[in-house]
Amino acid sequence: MRVDQLYDVLISPIFSEKATLGAESRKYIFKVLEQANKAKISMAIEKIFNVKVEKVNIIKVPAKKRVFKQIKGVKSGFKKAVVTLQTGYSLDLMAS
Repeated sequence: MRVDQLYDVLISPIFSEKATLGAESRKYIFKVLEQANKAKISMAIEKIFNVKVEKVNIIKVPAKKRVFKQIKGVKSGFKKAVVTLQTGYSLDLMAS
């Protein structure tokens, strides 16, 4: 897999209260491409951040109906990955 394709797999990290608590136990959450599988996600994390991945869990967040000022719409669903790193590795996603 080419390097530019690896960057396409990861869309963005997810920063939430739950994600911040998970980072303390070496778990990081990323929004990923719908077609991405565990092997591609693991390879992308290892190549981009130079860390070793222990395991990857994938969650499909479903689309939800929303109403805003009597206008009906749909909040798009997406796929997210919970990446657990091996002991001794960490990511600094807040660094600029």
